[in-house]
Amino acid sequence: MPAFLHRLGRLAFRRRRRMLALWLALVAAAVVCMTAFGGTGKLDNTFSIPGSESQRALDRMKTDFPTFSGTSAQIVFTATDGQKVTDPADSARIRAALDAAASAPQVAKVVSPFDAHTVSTDGTTAVAQVRYEVPQSALEPSALDELTSAVAGANQQGMRVDVGGSAFGNAPSESHRSDIIGVGVALVILTLTFGSLLTAGIPVVTALFGVATAIFGALSLTGTVSISSTAQSLALMIGLAVGIDYALFIVSRHRFHLAHGMEPEESAALAVGTAGSAVVFAGLTVVIAMTGLTVVGIPYLTAMGLAAAGAVLIAVLVATTLLPAILGFAGTRLTPGPGSRAMCREQAVGGAGEDAVGATGDSLASATGENVLSGTGDNVAGGTGEHVVSRAGEHVAGAAANAAERWFRLVTRRPLLTLVAVVASLGALAWPAHDMRLALPDNGTAPESSSQRIAFDRVGEKLGPGFNGPLLVLADTSHSSDPTTAAQRVAATIGALPDVATVGKPVANPATHTALIQVIPDSAPSDPATKTLVNSIRDDRAAILRDTGATVQVTGSTAVSVDVAGKLNSALIPFAAVVIGLSLLLLLLVFRSLVVPLKAAAGFLLSIAATLGAVVGVFQLGHLGSLIGVDTTGPVSSFLPIILLAVLFGLAMDYEVFLVSRMRESYLHTGNPLGAVHSGARHSGRVVTAAALIMTSVFAAFLTSDSTMLKQIAFALAAGVLLDAFVIRMTFVPAVLALTRHAAWWLPTWLERRLPDLDIEGDRLSPAHVVPESVALTPSTAD
Repeated sequence: MPAFLHRLGRLAFRRRRRMLALWLALVAAAVVCMTAFGGTGKLDNTFSIPGSESQRALDRMKTDFPTFSGTSAQIVFTATDGQKVTDPADSARIRAALDAAASAPQVAKVVSPFDAHTVSTDGTTAVAQVRYEVPQSALEPSALDELTSAVAGANQQGMRVDVGGSAFGNAPSESHRSDIIGVGVALVILTLTFGSLLTAGIPVVTALFGVATAIFGALSLTGTVSISSTAQSLALMIGLAVGIDYALFIVSRHRFHLAHGMEPEESAALAVGTAGSAVVFAGLTVVIAMTGLTVVGIPYLTAMGLAAAGAVLIAVLVATTLLPAILGFAGTRLTPGPGSRAMCREQAVGGAGEDAVGATGDSLASATGENVLSGTGDNVAGGTGEHVVSRAGEHVAGAAANAAERWFRLVTRRPLLTLVAVVASLGALAWPAHDMRLALPDNGTAPESSSQRIAFDRVGEKLGPGFNGPLLVLADTSHSSDPTTAAQRVAATIGALPDVATVGKPVANPATHTALIQVIPDSAPSDPATKTLVNSIRDDRAAILRDTGATVQVTGSTAVSVDVAGKLNSALIPFAAVVIGLSLLLLLLVFRSLVVPLKAAAGFLLSIAATLGAVVGVFQLGHLGSLIGVDTTGPVSSFLPIILLAVLFGLAMDYEVFLVSRMRESYLHTGNPLGAVHSGARHSGRVVTAAALIMTSVFAAFLTSDSTMLKQIAFALAAGVLLDAFVIRMTFVPAVLALTRHAAWWLPTWLERRLPDLDIEGDRLSPAHVVPESVALTPSTAD
């Protein structure tokens, strides 16, 4: 792999104009395909599980009860100024509004609150139902706006009208502002990292190429496949984050080579062959994990996984082809200026003049045993065992003075104490996760000022929370001697169950011998009691069949949510086992060690648990939620844990590979385990820190979204990356490696002979290509 990527990087560098033209053509082709084949561009935000009970019942209702089979809206009329909706003038306005609503596009039926008896006991609120024969994703773009406009005439003095219901839920959210914020913050961090605006701009430009190709390509498929707005936003979020990070790792290695006098062409080729190998490996782990979401069997989740996997795959291709071409256009302009802070920093972590750090003390030596010379002839000053080199009038820290290495020294000084502190703190953060409730988002978590949220709250307050999520029970009475009586007995049996507020009169279809029964729970759609009621009805189906001869199926949006959550819960542990097993196998192959994979798996589990605990604390318990615009608490999105597992696994592998590979490289050269840990910080700590901050910033920018699901995903990924990068990779990992010393890099001989050597570090590239470690670290007696 490194040799192939080395050749690919050289080819892209030499043929940079053709490579740039190729990528420009790909972006243009994606735009053309989106225009030509993207259909209406309608994004599908419908939740369904093919083959589930709720979905089978919905499919049958399309023929037996078409007006109940699609989505629905609610029109909530509220009388003010001491009036009542039953007053003649107000009731006349309501009827006129409902007549207008019946003429709105795609409306199948409007049910008057006076006919359905959905008027509050105090007479101040009336709720009308608007039914469609199509799901929410099939509504015309203007259908809901025209419905809102149709009833606006009743919104006069003494009467307030709010429109909500499931038809208004899961609406796509705009993310353009989030994109700009994320890119802007990333550019600032890159500029501070490299000290050069030109160098900082290259990862941003290449990442934008990648996300443009991925997003336009995905939109071109909306005419033939279902893609949700959340899938599009997730692909954009992840594609932008990994695109910048992957380019950052390669550009950082390229600049390191340039600082040590390597020609730009060879430097770019070697950067792609070494850092690019880690990029390919890390990217493929994300792709494998995200495509693994398809096995869950939920189309909504499948679209999310494939969209994100496609964005990451394109980001890898951009990093290994377009990026070296851009580096070719930049030429020597990316070389740090002589005497600059950037040049001193690059030369402080490698090449002539690198500091050698012993396990029992810090000493200064050059590769040839000569003293390190300052750039201006200043004396080398010692301080607490660490020598500082002055160059061009600026004091530049050597390896031991590097901020990341100073942190590594601190956490490895008492590694056991560090491990206890990490486990205890992450355990405390993870504790709320034991009480995590999962459900699909509903209008109860929409923005407080939105019409659907106001309608949701008003219905729950005046008619009861269950009116926001009624259950539909489809009864097949074809084998009953008296279908009408059987349907009535089914309704009576269900009405006697706990947590049932009311049961509607069965609506029969004599032609198909089926009946539809509406059940209003006492509890809200996301309340655990409602899930218990759904399961109770299903558990009683055998008794109902025995007593009435009818078979029943429970459906409706609330039942679909219950089925989705159940499906995801059953898939979570097997999926987690596959992800953890994959991480163990891949890291075993890469690092040829037993301790490193086990340590990585343990750290991954800690970061996942702590992240889920933080999500529960903010979104379910309400701690500090106002800081990110969470105005109401509620359950965690059913999709979040499994998405977090897939995404964070791949991103954690990024930092594990880039950080630990430099440690392993140093250990193989020097045989000093503690010095190798410090060397990893010296070479990769600053870049990994910048990469984690960039990725966290990109994810955090999406917290401005109005979509509760996207807000939860953005928070979880931002918190997860932050915890995994700084608490696990930069603290837990060095502490474990310092505690295990030589054992961390041990592998049984029989196993080593049987494992393929992936050579992620590019050791098999020509020795002439490799900038050597200038210092051979001498193992101490303590090792």
